[in-house]
Amino acid sequence: MKSFDNLETQIYLVRHAHSIYSADELNRPLSSSGEEAALQAADLLKDKQITTIISSPYKRAVQTVEPLAVRNGLAIHIEEGFRERLLSDEHLEDFNHAITKVWEEESFSWPGGESNLAAQQRGVQALEKILQEHQGHKIAIGTHGNIMVLIMNALNSKYGFEFWKQLNMPDIYKLSFNGFALHHVERIWKSSDRGE
Repeated sequence: MKSFDNLETQIYLVRHAHSIYSADELNRPLSSSGEEAALQAADLLKDKQITTIISSPYKRAVQTVEPLAVRNGLAIHIEEGFRERLLSDEHLEDFNHAITKVWEEESFSWPGGESNLAAQQRGVQALEKILQEHQGHKIAIGTHGNIMVLIMNALNSKYGFEFWKQLNMPDIYKLSFNGFALHHVERIWKSSDRGE
């Protein structure tokens, strides 16, 4: 019998497709172009032998992995740890300044928001739980740009703010693990959409 450390687990981090902006973070839906991109993502992932689909509770993340779930006959399991980082519970006039500040100072947080460290910790805890419970399997995770990069950053510091800025919507990265050790990262598909 193989030990846990010898079992390769493949995690497909799926950054959500383009959504319709609203202040309601939980229920923001995909745009029509986002829905089309989610179908394309399903086409790409349908033959990857994915056994489990997990998603942030946010509607745009769920909708991005929904076509894959339908095609492969899988349920979508919600994991709070993969929700997007909360920048602030107040309106911030200058988003670019606000997001730059939290990346420059990892323990800094805006009023009611999460610091990089706090968001990263919950994201990594969620990932470790998945690796423990689904060792040796292939898992798709519907998530968001900031929390996705914070998780990747905890595994390899080269994935940082500049990396986040070049992500598209959706974007898919395959992370391959031996046990809890990351040994390979591959960008397997991206769309042409940018922005939140």
